[in-house]
Amino acid sequence: MNFVKDSVNQQPIVDTVFVIVDRAKKAKAQFGEDAVVDATIGSLYDEGGSLVALDTVFDSLKQLDNRTLAKYAASFTGNPDYREAVERWVLGGNSHLFREVIATPGGTGAVGMTVNECLEPKQTLIAPEIAWGSYDLMAQMHGVDVAKYSLFDGDHFNMDSFERTCRAVMEKQDRLVIIINDPCHNPTGYSLSEAEWKRIVDFLNECAKTHAVVLLNDIAYIDYSYRGDEAKRYFRVFDDMSDNMVVIVAFSLSKSMTSYGLRCGAAIILGKTKAAVDQVRTVFEKDARATWSNINNGAMAMFVDVMNARKDAYLAEKQNYVDLLKTRSDLFMKEADEAGLAYYPYKEGFFVTLKMDNATRDAYHEALMAEHIYTVKVNKGIRVAVCSLPVDKTRGLAKRMKEILDRIG
Repeated sequence: MNFVKDSVNQQPIVDTVFVIVDRAKKAKAQFGEDAVVDATIGSLYDEGGSLVALDTVFDSLKQLDNRTLAKYAASFTGNPDYREAVERWVLGGNSHLFREVIATPGGTGAVGMTVNECLEPKQTLIAPEIAWGSYDLMAQMHGVDVAKYSLFDGDHFNMDSFERTCRAVMEKQDRLVIIINDPCHNPTGYSLSEAEWKRIVDFLNECAKTHAVVLLNDIAYIDYSYRGDEAKRYFRVFDDMSDNMVVIVAFSLSKSMTSYGLRCGAAIILGKTKAAVDQVRTVFEKDARATWSNINNGAMAMFVDVMNARKDAYLAEKQNYVDLLKTRSDLFMKEADEAGLAYYPYKEGFFVTLKMDNATRDAYHEALMAEHIYTVKVNKGIRVAVCSLPVDKTRGLAKRMKEILDRIG
């Protein structure tokens, strides 16, 4: 007898990331901090091993009136000043399309809303084969299939695989819903060039002659790009999209504001026509009301205050950690190159991912843990979280990892 809908997958969820994080924590307790390399945590940590919580952000939050923290937001779509601040911050004047902003519980809310409301059950979502695992879980819970495109052809985006995957899905359904996690891709750290983005939009415009196209651009890590404001210039390419296409940008305060637990973000809907944007906005508004009803008012007020009154201080404080992230990733890649340890093309971001088939990955992951090196398995690779790995633990790590890989043959 079922007490839940018959179509839902009832297999218990096992979050492999948190399982390995727990194993690393137990190893530290047993063998000591110095003996363990913990490259599992997908949050930003400082050199002392503490979670980074930007002072400019949390000083702002703490100075808010208790009633501001306690009350409901002005609307289930988010406070107007928050939506305006998100639009200015994210787009940075690089888009001239019609747009609407809806507050969501983190970037996850924007992604889940898109999967739920833009595809019918049994239709197919298009996503990269190396990706954040929750994309698949969201699709599964909404009864949606997933088609995967190969992310890389050598050291650049695999446009041929992307096109083949889209064309195959077009033969089965009347629309395309596509996820591209960029810039600072999770988990490889790749960022598309503006020329690659232009090729993608040109191709999708061709698809849009016969099919509706929804492009979900997950930008969770954009504010840790090594290029600063330059990282947002690719939004200009979207201005050339077809009338029969919309872009939904999934923005998250979790990374940008180091406020992971406050659960606040936004879906930014972009389109060439107001009618297209309004259609998506209407359905998203209803989804928001029916699903989470209200977004954290304090988090929205904090973001507005940081943008209006503390922006320069915030940017300076955040840049210290962007620079630290680059120091760690540069060191790891330099030593990986010297050791001959293969990794996917990394440009910027929280993670570097080692390249290997899944059978090798499984044996290698166990061998690493036997040497007290804790990482996270992803499809076709091993994720190394340089975001949380101090420089002294990063130094020499690639060489050790290559030696372990050679031993398992």
